[in-house]
Parts: sequence; structure tokens; C-alpha cells
Amino acid sequence: MGKRTVRDIDVAGESVLLRAALNVPHDNGAVPDDTRIRESLPTIQYLVENGASVLVCSHLGRPKGERNPALSLAPVAERLSELLGQPVAFAEDCIGPPAVEAAKALGRGEVALLENLRFHAGEEANDRVFAATLGTLAHVYVNDAFGAAHRAHASTAGVAAFLPGVAGLLLEKEVRYLGSLVADPPRPFAAIVGGAKV
Repeated sequence: MGKRTVRDIDVAGESVLLRAALNVPHDNGAVPDDTRIRESLPTIQYLVENGASVLVCSHLGRPKGERNPALSLAPVAERLSELLGQPVAFAEDCIGPPAVEAAKALGRGEVALLENLRFHAGEEANDRVFAATLGTLAHVYVNDAFGAAHRAHASTAGVAAFLPGVAGLLLEKEVRYLGSLVADPPRPFAAIVGGAKV
């Protein structure tokens, strides 16, 4: 991969804003399919083991800029905590006092999850002020949200104008995998591409 990854920087003692793809369904607090959470674990664990303070952000569903309790990331924070084997603090907003307090409270190797980014219209609009506000929460930006990386949103594109950024381990893996298929596919080769978002 030609881009810098989290392995290329020293994260010890750094506060990191990690954009993950934790868009997982939940029902009454239970997360029936935690695949996307598990896929984010290597990057989170790498950051924790290397002494970073990790502030995770993500979206869930399509709340259209409105707060919707059914689309809260609180149950995701609980499941992430179980999978990591350590506490994961939950900030009740992704900006403002709850987010600032969560960021300030983090010590080395500690993790917090911010509330759903899409509760604010500025996320999908790639609002510069919203992106800058996210950027004030950390010193380094890590994008590990392969499933959302194509979107020009504040947390995937806009915030990179305010923080030095690198790719996470999942993003690196997915790009490397796709790159090998495009650069030197096994022959014969056929590709079927589909889905609602293609």
C-alpha cells in the first residue's frame, strides 16, 4: 500500500480519532451480528497496545441529522468493551461537552466511543465546522472505515484537513486485497460487482 498506515507513526501518548465502521444493527441493546466490530479490533488493539488514547467514532443507520435513540451507539460500546476485554467509555454526543470530556478523560491505552456521527447533519454534508470540531478532539486521525471511505463526509474526508491522517489496519488489508485483484488477477478472471451502493 502506497499510503501511510498506523504502523508508520509513533502513537505512544497520542490521542487518536479513529473512524471505524461500526454500523451494526442492534435490538434492545443486543448486537446480534458483531462482525464489523470484530473487524475493527486489530486497529483498536494495536493503538491500545502502543499507548494511544483511542477515541472511536462511527455512524449507525440513517437518522438524517436527528437524534434517534434506536440508532444510538451505546449498545455497540458495550459489545466493543466485551470484545476488547476492557472498559469502553461512551460519550453521549460526538461533539460538544460530552465528546470533549470523554477525550480529556482518556489515558494511555484507554478507549471511548462517541455517539452516532449522523445525529448531526454536518456529518453527511461534510460541513467544515463540524469536521474541524471533530479534529479538536485528538492529535492524529486514523481511518479504518473501509465501508464508508468512499463517502465525502466530515469524519471520512473533512477531518483529514485538520489532523494528520493515516490508514488503519482494516483499511490497509482491504486496499491490499483489492489491489492484488486489480494488479495481477488469477486467470481466467471475471468480476461481478453489485449492491445498492455501487
